[in-house]
Formats: sequence, structure tokens, C-alpha cells
Amino acid sequence: MTDRTQEIITRFQNSWNETEEFYLDLFENYDGFEFIEKILEFIGRLKKEGKNKLFRLGTSMYSLIISRPVDFGLRTDQKYIRIEFIGKADFEVILRDGDKIYREYRINDLSNIKLKQLIKTLEDTLID
Repeated sequence: MTDRTQEIITRFQNSWNETEEFYLDLFENYDGFEFIEKILEFIGRLKKEGKNKLFRLGTSMYSLIISRPVDFGLRTDQKYIRIEFIGKADFEVILRDGDKIYREYRINDLSNIKLKQLIKTLEDTLID
């Protein structure tokens, strides 16, 4: 493994740790964030699968963002998945870049096959 590859993996893993800390703080210290438990479980499953070496995690307000840029922040040409809590038990899941939406689903389980397929699609894009 090259130094550059290891640096990218380290940045990705750090983003996961920071995102988990953000959500854990919301879940443990504020009312109305019970849905965060599902997101934390989802993040834990992805980490066990080694996805924390392949993706950067982040947040936009309370939405979870899964992406592949080396550096923090997204350019308008970079694809990402946004997972946003909707209603009592649903999540809106979108694969997009900039203003273009490629796939959009409403799901109630973060183990949903459609979400898994979106993650695989994003995994097949280049890290940049």
C-alpha cells in the first residue's frame, strides 16, 4: 500500500469517527433524535464491511452523506448518497451530484437492497 493510499484511508476513517461522534452526541443528549439509533447501527454495519476504507462520511444538517472525495467538501461534479430521515420511520435516499439526481428512494429499513445497490454504484466511482 502506498503512502498516498494509506493517507486516503486514514482521512476516510477519520470522517467516519467524526460523523459517529456527531450522531452519538445528538442521540444521547437531545430529545427527538431517536431515529439516530438506526443511523448509528447502519454506520456500524458498514464499518464491519470495511466501507470506512472506501467512503468518506459526513453530515449536512442531520442528513448522512456518503461520498468518495479525498478532501472534505463536495464539488458539484462529485456523486454522493444522501440519507435523510423523513416522518416517523422512513428515510429518503438519493444518489446525486450537483443538481442531477440519479436515483431517489423512500425506504424504512437501512438494510434495504436498493440502498445497498446505491452504495455499490458509488463504490464503483473514482476516488477524487
